[in-house]
Amino acid sequence: MRRQLQLIYKILYSHFGPQRWWPAESAFEVMVGAILTQNTNWGNVSRAIDNLRQNKLITPNKLYKLPQERLALLIRPTGYYNIKAKRLREFLRFFLKNYKGSISRISRERIWRLREFLLAIKGIGPETADSIMLYALNKPVFVIDTYTKRILLRHGFISPDFGYAEVQNLFMKNLKPQAGLFNEFHALLVRLAKEYCLKDNPKCHSCPLKGILRA
Repeated sequence: MRRQLQLIYKILYSHFGPQRWWPAESAFEVMVGAILTQNTNWGNVSRAIDNLRQNKLITPNKLYKLPQERLALLIRPTGYYNIKAKRLREFLRFFLKNYKGSISRISRERIWRLREFLLAIKGIGPETADSIMLYALNKPVFVIDTYTKRILLRHGFISPDFGYAEVQNLFMKNLKPQAGLFNEFHALLVRLAKEYCLKDNPKCHSCPLKGILRA
């Protein structure tokens, strides 16, 4: 498994090059984006982030002080904006209360302790929590999403009944715990899923991973 994952990474990196994900101007902006991207595409999140930037609101204190109704209107492009406004405020309350809105303070928290704290926040599940830890805080935690599961399933690495933790363990137990590696690998898998391993009518004949199956 270790060699196959390393091979997949090598092939994808050679094919696509570095992805430089997550596109954001600050670690806090990544946190906000990780919550807003739930059940929507990045284009919609980008429009919402632009709204917040234009209003100079990309700070924990400013966002938290903003009336929830106003926040919901600004993030409307992401869909489910009333729910997401509540979730974002719940996260902000946690972030300000426990870390005073400081990236350096929250970054010093132990990985699994922080993950437990994040998962206790209403509306934050494993994927969102891990995205915050990996992409915003540079913690070596592999993010699992629909794209990753689709690729692994089609190439025989997992079965349909695999849960989030089981899929995550495939990467965590077989790769060096390096945030940079996890970041790039996950971003490459997302790129592959969007361009080749499509939900409908996948381009298997031209896929860079054509012929790569679990031994």
